[in-house]
This record gives sequence, structure tokens and C-alpha cells, in this order.
Amino acid sequence: MRFGFLIKTAWHYVRRSYRSTMVLGLMVFAAVGCLVFLSALAVGTNDAMIRNSVGLFSGHIAGVSLPSGTTPERLMVDGTAGVLIRNEAVANIGQPGGTRTETVRIIGVAPLEEKKLTALWKKTLAGRYLEPGQPEIYLSRPLAQNLRVSVGDGLQIKLESWPTATLFTVSGLYQTGVSQLDYGLAFCPAQVLPESGAAVSAAIFLKEGIAAEPVIKIYQQRFDSAHFLPWRKFMPDLKQLIDLNYVSMTIVMILVFGVVSLGIACAFVIFILKSMREFGILKAIGMRSSEIVMLIVLQVIMLTLTASLAGTAAGAGAVAWLSGTGIDLSSLTSHNPYFVVSGVIFPRLTPFSACLPAVMAVFFGALAAIWPSIFVIRKSAADILRSI
Repeated sequence: MRFGFLIKTAWHYVRRSYRSTMVLGLMVFAAVGCLVFLSALAVGTNDAMIRNSVGLFSGHIAGVSLPSGTTPERLMVDGTAGVLIRNEAVANIGQPGGTRTETVRIIGVAPLEEKKLTALWKKTLAGRYLEPGQPEIYLSRPLAQNLRVSVGDGLQIKLESWPTATLFTVSGLYQTGVSQLDYGLAFCPAQVLPESGAAVSAAIFLKEGIAAEPVIKIYQQRFDSAHFLPWRKFMPDLKQLIDLNYVSMTIVMILVFGVVSLGIACAFVIFILKSMREFGILKAIGMRSSEIVMLIVLQVIMLTLTASLAGTAAGAGAVAWLSGTGIDLSSLTSHNPYFVVSGVIFPRLTPFSACLPAVMAVFFGALAAIWPSIFVIRKSAADILRSI
């Protein structure tokens, strides 16, 4: 029997039972629309966590063991939005004549460039951020509490490469909630940190949508001894959390459409019981069981596909409406280190968020056709017509 005839017949059955079609279609429409929006929100949450984590201080790519004298211009390639060069050294710091000292990694930075590309300076609790060329030090509040110093106090800094200790003034105190930044680090202008004995590193920021791997390949060709790591390597906890979000959303979709498909299957059994005479006649005129199964599957697919497309459009519309302003969840993320810069989430459509709910709706809808199909093909045409 021709496939075109089966399509026309399936469409006739779906259109004739318009009440059942509307109820089932509304169920699929609501499920797909909600899941499209929730998936886009999950993608936006992942984007926000990445944006907050890399924008605070580290950048998308961390370059270590760079040659002395490396300039930002040498690391600027296609796809990079900015580069920060930093000098790092181990130092002992403490109050002049005091007994409390701390061994920290002191990082020499370019204050003006840092304020353009990073958000660490926005976490200042007291005082101000560093100024270029000034003998100042920028401390975390926990470190300042251990040293019992505050803004304006002097701190002696002693490096192995310095013959004597040098007095720095505490310019400001910060706290991020990220342990790697709040403990064991201090910052000063790069001009006042001697280059001898200091390790040169870089924080590289990429433009929106640029992958880190192609940029790292370019750097590896330019620098033999240096190492470049994407954020996924030095923030594996964030990578695992993002992967977990995708897995969780997939599980939610399977559970939702599993319930929806069960409802579709039950409704179609009732629908087939009402139309049993037509199926008996189709069997009597020679329609094979495989063709009857195809007819029922086509009915379900037509229903779920139409409702899924409408639901995807509705979900995409909701995402477009909120993608400009975003959803402010600052009150729920104020103590979350992955939202330390901003708690605003911008939903974003991707192939995952836009297509997967509709695909799963059609797939589970097709599975829902198995039970009604078995119900029909197990009965012979004579039994059907005799029971009517």
C-alpha cells in the first residue's frame, strides 16, 4: 500500500478526533515549551558561571613559564579580547618590627589593564585598588586579619632577590569568596616588583564564542618552553558542574516525556477502541499488520511533531524576551563562588536547548504508539467485526 495513502489516512484520523488531538497536543506543547526554556536557562547558567569564573581574575587561558620580557602584543592573536602579563614571586610579608609574618605569592600586575579586563578590583571592601608605579600592596581581608593590618598601614616585603626588605603601603582590602584568591596571594604594581627571580605568566581573555584550543595551538608554535592551559584544565570543578547540568537536564527531559508518552499511549488506546470498526475494515480489505502499525505511528508523530514545533516556537519566544534583560538571581547566588561577579543569567538557545526537547517528544511519541499498535494487530479482522 502506498505511503501517501497512509499519511492521508493518518491525518484524517487525527483531524476527525480534534478534541483528543487538542488535549494531547496541548500536553506535548506545554512540555516542549517549558523544557526549551529550562534548557536555555541551564545553558545561560553555565555561561554565567564561566563568565564569572574567568572574568574575576584568571582569564580563559592561563599561560605559565613565559620568557622574561614577554609583552601582551606578542600574545594577541585572532580571537583574543585582551592579554594581561603578570610577574609572580614568593615573598615574606609582615609589619615592621612585628612578629606576625605570612609567606605569600605576590603578583605584579598592570593596574589599569587589570581594571579593564578583570573584576577583582570590584570586590574591594576597604580602601582602593592599586595605582601604577606606587609601592602599594592589595591584600585579601583574611590575610590582613592574620597580619593585623588595615588600609594605610605599612608592610615589609622580603623577596630572595631583594637584599633588604621594602616597605609597602596597604592600598585596599578585598574578598571574593574564592579560596584560591583569598588565601596566600597579594598584589602590587608590576613596576615595583623586580623581574629577577620572578616567574612570568599571562591571563588571556577570548572573544565571545571563541574556543580556547585553536588559540593555544598558535601559542605552542610561538613558545617552546611555555605552557598554556584552558579554563577547563585549571578549573576542573567548574567543568564537572557544567557537565552535570547537561546530564541533569537530559534526565529531566527523559522523565517528563516518559510520563507524557504514557498519557499519549493511554489516550490512543481509547481512540483506537472508538475506531475499532475502521481498523477491522482496513484489515478485511487486506491491509497488513505492518501497515496498520505504520498508520498508528504516523498519527502519533503528526500529533507530537506539530505540537513540538509550536512548543519550541513558544519556548524560543520566551528566551528571546528574557535574553536581553536577563534574570537577576543575585539574592540566591550571593555566596556562590561561581557567581561572585554577577548573579544575572541570560538564557541562550543552542542546538541542545532548542532541538533536543522536540526530538525527544517525537521519539517518545513514536514509542507510545507501540502499545496501541499491539492492541490492534493481535485481533483478527473477523474478531473485530464480530464484536461490533
